[in-house]
Amino acid sequence: VANRLTENPKWSVLLVEAGEEENFFTDVPLIAALQSVTAYNWNYHAQKLKTACLGLNYGRCSITRGKAIGGTSVLNFLIYTRGNRQDYDSWAAMGNEGWSYDEVLPYFIKSENCTLCRQIDEEYHGKNGYLNIEHPGYESPFVKLFIKAGHDMGYKNCDINGKIALGFSKVQATMKNGRRCSAAKAFLKPIQERQNLQVSKNSRATKILIDGTSKRAYGVEFWKNKRKYKIKVRKEVILSAGAINSPHLLMLSGIGPREDLERVKIPVIQDLKVGYNFQDHVAMSTLAFLVNQSVTVSDLTVQNPIDIYNYLAISIADSEHFRPYGTHLNPHPFPQCTDLPFGSDDYWTCAIRHVSTSLGHHVGTCRMGPKGDPDAVVDPRLRVHGIRGLRVVDGSVMPNIVAGHTNAPIFMIGERAADFIKQEWRWREAQGS
Repeated sequence: VANRLTENPKWSVLLVEAGEEENFFTDVPLIAALQSVTAYNWNYHAQKLKTACLGLNYGRCSITRGKAIGGTSVLNFLIYTRGNRQDYDSWAAMGNEGWSYDEVLPYFIKSENCTLCRQIDEEYHGKNGYLNIEHPGYESPFVKLFIKAGHDMGYKNCDINGKIALGFSKVQATMKNGRRCSAAKAFLKPIQERQNLQVSKNSRATKILIDGTSKRAYGVEFWKNKRKYKIKVRKEVILSAGAINSPHLLMLSGIGPREDLERVKIPVIQDLKVGYNFQDHVAMSTLAFLVNQSVTVSDLTVQNPIDIYNYLAISIADSEHFRPYGTHLNPHPFPQCTDLPFGSDDYWTCAIRHVSTSLGHHVGTCRMGPKGDPDAVVDPRLRVHGIRGLRVVDGSVMPNIVAGHTNAPIFMIGERAADFIKQEWRWREAQGS
């Protein structure tokens, strides 16, 4: 968003970021999982549940959220999948004008530089954008086996981000020459010399300043180097803190469910369903298949994380392509589930409750919806209902999670929002307001 808005030299943007810049370790896709235990992660944890994450430390799900310039794109596993056409058409069917698949596809294409992609539907990809997309240089020996096994089950080898997005395909990733291509590397580094863009890092926002009478956002309060600052804006405040921190900051500012705000004595400015509608994808942290015939230890343990398939169907493992390797499900039961027949529905219910965890695809907490939608926080142009001069632009605005990783859709949301903002303010300036 900062990139696109500063294309207009008459507009100035201040980017306030709680974290630091990336370092060379974040470049390496192989150690993506290790980044979650660094200062680049907010290190949130869910409350203890009885139905998930029971086998994890303290029985709590880890909530990985990026604390760096570039956000969670600095920590994620780089996988670039847009989801299904029906995901976006369903958003539009809810009354979110401008969000159907045909309307958002140009913004996926606009952001992309997919010059090194192979086996793609060319008309569904861009080659002039800032965000570099490519296939990983390293390929596990099992990749071709997966694709062949899928073909035997009746699935085609497809471009997962193309016309027919149902099938088996090689991973597309936000990488450039084998290195991570985060939001900061893609959209900020090329324009860092623009005089109308300022970045304040290590600056933790604590409140959006809102006039309680006019209900207009006029600035932001943040802390930096143990000092509190208040900045005022000429046009609007754009909140892009993610599905955890965006609702948190809204509620600290008096925007949220009345009952929740009054309970902690925060004056209510706008009663909205902030923080509800939380959605995520579930991952299985230790579900394993064993391979008797070696394909070399390094292939199995040092493979690029973005080539790891998180979901392995037993039918694939038993296919003719995997059978020569003696592939089978690890027969050793989880210690907490040994009293149940291995492989039974009750066993798998127990196992899943212990190894299930968050996939880090947190969305929906500032749900998008038209005026009159009682659950909506922002309108289809991402403006907070009832508050002037305030927009939310991140994964929290998704009304429903997409059938894919959330990396690509969030980049698209940023591109879409930038155009909304440009259109609105150009019209206002033309009207002299």
